[in-house]
Parts: sequence; structure tokens; C-alpha cells
Amino acid sequence: MNSSLIQLLVLAGIAIFLILKLRAVLGTRDGFEKPPVPLEEVRPRVKRDFEVIEGGPDRDISDHVADGSDAAKALAAMKLAEPEFSVNTFLQGARGAYEMILMAFERGELDQIRPFLDDEIEAAFAQAINAREAEGLTVEANFVGLRELALHNATFDRETRRAEVSVRYVGELTTVIRNKAGEIVEGDAKTIKRQRDIWTYARVMGSSDPNWQLVATGD
Repeated sequence: MNSSLIQLLVLAGIAIFLILKLRAVLGTRDGFEKPPVPLEEVRPRVKRDFEVIEGGPDRDISDHVADGSDAAKALAAMKLAEPEFSVNTFLQGARGAYEMILMAFERGELDQIRPFLDDEIEAAFAQAINAREAEGLTVEANFVGLRELALHNATFDRETRRAEVSVRYVGELTTVIRNKAGEIVEGDAKTIKRQRDIWTYARVMGSSDPNWQLVATGD
């Protein structure tokens, strides 16, 4: 066997030894080696700007009255009795009702608003209008707008399902009162008068009649 063949065999043996050694090292883990990092830790965590709360407060209610208050509980009971009921929708209707009822009263035109008045309020309005007419007074009123509208209070009778909701208004209008001769005895067509009212509306929840009736007025 010549020297060249012997050198090749020696080199081949060294190569095989190194390959086996490397395989042994790469195929095992020493005790201090760190375990693989989970994929969740590699990815950057995204901070949420909001938190979803299951069973949180009803914003349709909590936007108008304190959460957990008697009024809030009454409104929640109304929704249980009539799931379609919405506080926001009610207040939108109350906004239009205020102008319609107030202007009809000022002008002595009760016929168009009778469905929205309970018997006592209708009688009180009619009495005031009749007294005004008996004195020969006429009213010229113009509704300018609402400065404020807010839910004031709410109650609910679970036995009768009667709901009452009070709304606080601050309205602006001009009013002129004239006597029989047409002379102005009160008011000014150019002066805006600010009027504060608390009106209470009532309705039996779940009834077929969708109209709320005005049952009380105050300030």
C-alpha cells in the first residue's frame, strides 16, 4: 500500500470522526440552553384602546340618568315591559310634543292636541283658554326654540305597567297679548321670553296606543 492511499484513508477517517462528533453535539441540548420562545412572545403585543365589557350599562339609559338610580331602574323596567322602548326616541318625541302642545295652548287650539292630554290637563287648559276669551284677550305666540331638554325623572308601576317620565324644558318664545281693541297689554313681539317647564308624560307600556299623554305640568 503506497503512501498516497494511506494518507487518503487517514483523512477519510478524520472526516468521519468530525461528522459524527458534530452530529452528536447538534442533536443534543445542554442543561443551560434556553427553550424555544413561544410565537406569542415573539410577536409584539398590541395595546387595546378600549375594553369590551359584557353586561355593561345601557347607554340609552345611562346617558340620561345616573346608573343604578331609581329613575334608571324604572327605565330598565319599561324596556322589559316593552322591548321596543327607547329613551332617546322618547326624548325626540318629547321635543316635538313640547312645541306642538305649548303653541296650541297659547293659541287656544286644543282640538289638535286632545289625544296627547289626559282628562285633567285638558280640563285645566280649556279653563285657562275660556277665561282668556271671556276677558277678550288674544295671544300671538311664536316658538323660537329649545335651549334645554333633559330627562328629569322616571317611575314605573310593575302591576299596572304604567310609566311616567318627566322632562325638563327651557324654551324660548315671543308672546303678545292683545285686548278687545287690539292693543298690546302684555309682551313684545321682538322680545324673546325664556320659559322653564317640567312636563310629565304617562303611558301603559305594551299597550296598543303608542301615544304618551301629558299628565302634569310644573316648573
